[in-house]
Amino acid sequence: MANSTLVTEFLLEVFVELRILFSVLFLLAYLGSLLGNLIIIIVTTVDQTLNTPMYFFLRNLSILDMCYVSVTLPNVCINCLTDHRDISVPQCIAQIFFFFCSCRDSMTVSIPLLYSVIMNYQVCVQMMLASLFSSLAIASVHTFKTFQLFFCHSNVLHQFCDIPALQRLSYSETFNNKLLIMSVIGVGSSCLTFIAISYAHILSTVFKIPVKGE
Repeated sequence: MANSTLVTEFLLEVFVELRILFSVLFLLAYLGSLLGNLIIIIVTTVDQTLNTPMYFFLRNLSILDMCYVSVTLPNVCINCLTDHRDISVPQCIAQIFFFFCSCRDSMTVSIPLLYSVIMNYQVCVQMMLASLFSSLAIASVHTFKTFQLFFCHSNVLHQFCDIPALQRLSYSETFNNKLLIMSVIGVGSSCLTFIAISYAHILSTVFKIPVKGE
């Protein structure tokens, strides 16, 4: 690899045809998401009757959604409008890091059947902080491991920086990186399984409630 030139920036693919149309659609989707989540945040904050753990997490989820779409969609809109396709390695690093940080909503899990017993403001804050610090740790590890890889020659990415695409461009060994991705998928699947089991118990309990007239 002595004669290879290391990649210092990436080239993002854009929609060559109908790029103005796509940029408008992406912009409308972005603004719609921001507006919808902002309304949820304002309503659940101003209305004192909604000052409950459920709406606390809903407000937190809306903030995360705003961060999530802000990581990628504005950049895609700009690329489509201006045909500016370059993104530096530091910008790519930042995009991946904040993308992982904004994906922490699946890490906040409660126990529905014991919700009224264990949930209070202090527990809500503790769960939110635990989720935040966990996501920061996971984002840091994934970003660090991804940019330990070496890139040369090919530097074309599809629309935005994401880890699988970067792994395909790298000539380094990516086995450990893929294991990290699988671990995140495993954690997410475990959370979804736990939630599904909890609500299965709820349905089972509801079906056992005697109906009036029986």
